[in-house]
Amino acid sequence: MSFQLPKFVPADLTQDFFVKAPDVRISEVKKDGVAPKGFLITSIFPEYFKVKGQWVLPTQTSIECTAVARDNNTVEIVEFRNLKIGDKVILGKSEDGSEGIYKYTSGFNNLPNVELGRSVESSFSKDYEELYELLEYEKENNGHIVWVLGPAVVFDYDTRAALSALAENGYVNALMAGNAMATHDLEGGLLGTALGQNIYTQESVIMGHYNHLDLINEARRAGSIEALLEEGNIKDGFMKTCIEKNIPVVLAGSIRDDGPLPSVYHNVSCGLDAMKKQTDKATVIICLATVLHSVATANLASSYRVVAEKVRPVYFYSVDIAEYAVNQVAVAREYIGVKTIVTNVQDFVVNLQRNLR
Repeated sequence: MSFQLPKFVPADLTQDFFVKAPDVRISEVKKDGVAPKGFLITSIFPEYFKVKGQWVLPTQTSIECTAVARDNNTVEIVEFRNLKIGDKVILGKSEDGSEGIYKYTSGFNNLPNVELGRSVESSFSKDYEELYELLEYEKENNGHIVWVLGPAVVFDYDTRAALSALAENGYVNALMAGNAMATHDLEGGLLGTALGQNIYTQESVIMGHYNHLDLINEARRAGSIEALLEEGNIKDGFMKTCIEKNIPVVLAGSIRDDGPLPSVYHNVSCGLDAMKKQTDKATVIICLATVLHSVATANLASSYRVVAEKVRPVYFYSVDIAEYAVNQVAVAREYIGVKTIVTNVQDFVVNLQRNLR
């Protein structure tokens, strides 16, 4: 294996301005979910905080959250909605060290970053090769590979088979999606269609517009997706493989969902919290054919993780046929550690599966 993780170069905290910098200012939360005035808004970059004379780097970060000083001299990045009475929120607007806060932008200078202006005409051969090596590295080194999928990914027979093979071979550690992706994948396993079209020929079938609603109805009758699978009528599919292999599946709903399926999160905050449990573990995130869930994940996920006292990057891939979609994700990640590939997602998945061991 030739792949090696980029080395994180920590800030030189012996410099005079670090030594002379004051401790952070702190104010306690008085009402759940409400930050005190003057709170700091976090960024995707690593940020150091001076607490009781020591510079502290949180184990990970998230965009546009609060920083909370804990009693054990650590700092945790917390979503505003999850603040609790008594939490000690760090205050400040300057991130140059003058308020005990330092945004560190050069720790991963050797990370590959997205190139602006990428289009469907761009060559992505090098990106594929890098991704093959990265995923094999993560599989062999206990990485956590999170897939974020839109429904278009499961409208094709070969793509569903390739996703299942990737899961079987250890390249899927979590799945995050919406109601539609799960519905149409299960529809394919039950009725051989996705949104009423044959998943192999793409031909519309008679009364096919009923099929996804029939599937949802069957799942709700069974009480859960797991119970529906136990009945033995779902023949194949990515959802089936994930559940049989105990791969975590997070389905976060939207306002336009049919049904929805029994396990879909109706409450947006609960859905985001469930997604964050997976992004907090993530070492690689691959987003396919969904602007909504991709941008949400881009905002939730850290740019780095501290594992066994070592700082490592979190890789983020956005793949879509539309340049607009991948560009939105790149912007949300502030172009840090994100790669965009503009291509047909079905071809992307099949190529990936065929080139991984």
